[in-house]
Amino acid sequence: MDPKYYEVDGQANLLDKVKRVLLKTYTTTPKISRNGQAVSVTFTDFIVDVVPAFNRQGGGYLIPNSVEKTWISTNPKVHVDVMSSENINHNSDLVPIVKMIKGWNKNINYAFISFYLELLAIKIFKNITISDYPSGMRFFFDKGREAIKYKVQDPVAYGGQINGLRNCSTVVDAVSKFETAYNRAIKAEDYAGRGYIENAVDEWKKIFGDYFPAYG
Repeated sequence: MDPKYYEVDGQANLLDKVKRVLLKTYTTTPKISRNGQAVSVTFTDFIVDVVPAFNRQGGGYLIPNSVEKTWISTNPKVHVDVMSSENINHNSDLVPIVKMIKGWNKNINYAFISFYLELLAIKIFKNITISDYPSGMRFFFDKGREAIKYKVQDPVAYGGQINGLRNCSTVVDAVSKFETAYNRAIKAEDYAGRGYIENAVDEWKKIFGDYFPAYG
């Protein structure tokens, strides 16, 4: 954005301006709301986070954090390169896992910051072999029960620590969501291992909702 819109303590004000512009453009959209770092545009089948940014001296961008009234230094181009590299290290299995994680997040009303979940997946699967998607998801939920309690370091050196909670009020609630998904993944794997495929699919659908295909 043009630097004229930058204010040292104007993070919330900037997001409100962006929200007003979007409301004029998307007049029939079900919901447009401001959260801590973006304006969320809720369409009928997906959500888009609009994040205003300013060029940062030394590279990257500055994006608003209206909760802490600070400017976050970040660089999405570096994030893309990191994810691409990690996906290659996992024989192209990491990106599909991340997509499934985001499908789960959508099914639980976007409880977590999407970018945080990407970083969390990279961290959890570091030096781990993803043998198949069911066990990979179970492993993520298992390790995530503890990992969700903490922030994750942005791979950009000046990016700082990323908080994971979005529509999730407490860490206890966050852990509970991982615990529930983990227990359902365990049941799904058990059913599949005993040949009860329809029961396994039912458990996965509890985790992913409509993102997961119906049985048969």
